Amino acid sequence: MEIALFEPEIPQNTGNIARLATASGLELNLVGALGFHLSDKLVKRAGMDYLDIDSIKRTATLEELYQSKQKGRIWLATTKGAQRYTDVKYSIDDTILFGPESRGLPVELLAAHQEDCIRIPMLPDCRSLNLASSVAIVAYEALRQLGFPGLVP
Repeated sequence: MEIALFEPEIPQNTGNIARLATASGLELNLVGALGFHLSDKLVKRAGMDYLDIDSIKRTATLEELYQSKQKGRIWLATTKGAQRYTDVKYSIDDTILFGPESRGLPVELLAAHQEDCIRIPMLPDCRSLNLASSVAIVAYEALRQLGFPGLVP
């Protein structure tokens, strides 16, 4: 299973997500332009000794991400999704795509793939959760559904 971040902006979030991906056996794919350099000390500090920059996949565009997907589905994590992240069935070949911290995924992408949009329930006055927190919530639900493959029980 893969976690994809489209144009992440905050190095600490990406470092935390890289650490989570490494600890849970997920692939991390960074899509598009980054708002920082992977060598940034904040990325490294958040990822600690779990961060292996060479293991992070890079994809140039969202179009390339979709074209490269041979199996599985691409789920779009968004506050605009109609279905809860717990109500979909994940497969080991799926990708869960998250948008940049300041603006989320492009509206055109969400409109074109409404059936793939998932959301984390929140109170109506809350705009969004932290990106690293959102990735952890959704990723571990997907892993739970799959029986936590390869992880120590």
